[in-house]
Amino acid sequence: MTESCFISRTRAGYDAIATAYAEHAAGEMDRRFWDRAVLTAFAESVGDSGPVADIGCGPGRIAAHLAAQGIRVHGIDLSPAMVELARNTYPEIDFEVGSMTALDIPDGSRAGVVAWYSLIHIPAAERGGVLAEFRRVLRPGGKLLLAFQSGTGILHLDEGYGHAISLDFHRISTDELADALAAAGFTVELRLDRSAETGERTTQAYMMATRSS
Repeated sequence: MTESCFISRTRAGYDAIATAYAEHAAGEMDRRFWDRAVLTAFAESVGDSGPVADIGCGPGRIAAHLAAQGIRVHGIDLSPAMVELARNTYPEIDFEVGSMTALDIPDGSRAGVVAWYSLIHIPAAERGGVLAEFRRVLRPGGKLLLAFQSGTGILHLDEGYGHAISLDFHRISTDELADALAAAGFTVELRLDRSAETGERTTQAYMMATRSS
């Protein structure tokens, strides 16, 4: 099967910037109160009910943060360079290369799924299929946590951290995503917009939902 262009471009872009991105993100959790608050709420809602998949895990910092709260978590990322960094930095956590468009995870086997600023690389036309894939791997009552850039339109970058890339960032309104989640078989529990902080270009948002029976 021919791979979609947006997948190839996203993989290549993050392979190119992996090391610089990881260095930039180091310690970021300490500065992001709302990130910590939302992740803590997610961790408490999942508890010890089963494994959690961090999809689009990048260099592994979100998976590590959840693991420190007692969550059984593993990471999946499209970029082999990101996965290598995550494995080297957090050897106690399992990381593997994979795509959120076709997850190598059995049906109904996960208590939680996190997509932390990774759904933003999925074009609007493909978003429903990805949300359906998240629902497939979650057990009934399983939790889905999303963090994303709120708004409308697409930000395209041809350069990042001094490297030539071709990355699209698809901004999503909370209303639009709530409707898409409902259509995919989720019940939204939390929707939160926050103002842009230092280094951010637009409003950021979080959404937590439960897989309907």
